Amino acid sequence: MGSMNPARGRRAAVVAALMLAAFTFNTTENLPVGLLSLMADDLRVSLTAVGALVTGYGLAVAVGSLPLAHVTRSVPRRYLMSGLLAVLAVASWVCALTAVSYGLLLAARVATALAQALFWAVTGPVAVGLFPPERRGRIIGLLSVGGSLATVAGVPAGTWLGGHSGWRTPFAVLGALAVVSLVTVAVLLPTSRPQEGHAAYGAAPDRRRFAVVLTTTALSVTGAFTGFTYVVAFLDEVGGFGRDAVSAVLLAFGAAALVGVTVAGPLLDRYPRATLTVPVAGQAVALVGLCAGGTGQVATVVLIMLLGASVAPVFMATQSQVLRVAPGRTETALAANSAAFNVGVAAGALLGGALLPLTGVRGTFLAGGLLTAVALVVSSWPRQDASPATVDVPEPGVR
Repeated sequence: MGSMNPARGRRAAVVAALMLAAFTFNTTENLPVGLLSLMADDLRVSLTAVGALVTGYGLAVAVGSLPLAHVTRSVPRRYLMSGLLAVLAVASWVCALTAVSYGLLLAARVATALAQALFWAVTGPVAVGLFPPERRGRIIGLLSVGGSLATVAGVPAGTWLGGHSGWRTPFAVLGALAVVSLVTVAVLLPTSRPQEGHAAYGAAPDRRRFAVVLTTTALSVTGAFTGFTYVVAFLDEVGGFGRDAVSAVLLAFGAAALVGVTVAGPLLDRYPRATLTVPVAGQAVALVGLCAGGTGQVATVVLIMLLGASVAPVFMATQSQVLRVAPGRTETALAANSAAFNVGVAAGALLGGALLPLTGVRGTFLAGGLLTAVALVVSSWPRQDASPATVDVPEPGVR
């Protein structure tokens, strides 16, 4: 059995490989959005059918997270992570096949989604377990940076590459990136039993707080996607932005999201509660503000960037808190949080779609803001042993 304390360079290389894997998974998930028309024309299917490649992906993640985490709880993490990255590579190359049919493409997407569901449940404990317990928040922050880069760089770059060399090319490139992560993890990640190490179980198990975190995830994500699903229509109809300007505003959203996780990551260990409540509050302000002041273009850009800087750190903060308060094995708890996130995405899109003909696109942002405000109240729920004087102070030993 390999060492539980690999050399510093090996640990850094494994975390870098996991960041690359997070980037690759998240880019793969959302890439069809940027290639919608190209894929529909080439496969001779409707835009709705191509859209289902994204919707079905999210549903597969939501449904598969918990069962897969339970079934694989005894598999050594080196072998499990290598297998997940192998699925990502092979499925990406299947998508890149010249003769791929829509049915085969859908099957490859579902396989990738199930691998991603388990990846996000396992990768946190794997990465955090390589370092001392007081650095867990910083490591979760680094993984979140890798995932956020998919929005800022991965999908735009894939869309550009697909437009110049065909929609299959970006999938082939993503498969190659997955192989880089696979080789690094297979060679450098120690072989250890999943129940070993401090990251296998919650640092301070608390069933009540765990339920609060899951509820906050579901409500905040539902709120975000109730409005943001229809952000392009909002920017067009309410903000008066042209097509080129819309792309620039969405790029600003992605850049702000990257800044948000980069800034919040190092603070997760010192201020675990504040790093959740502050971005949830920012999300609520941004959504309600867009409803109220979305006709002003400068204000709209500022609020969209505030939304990006808030939405991205919320999931990162909930993942970090789950590692802390998980009442049992952390991979199962993280899978539950991932499922709550994806349920929120689907519920938000459905709620926004139902409200759209009734309230208009501005109403979807107002509803999203109100739901987020409820999430803020839930996230601030005091601990059972908390007193009025309780404050969020740095944990002992955290530098």
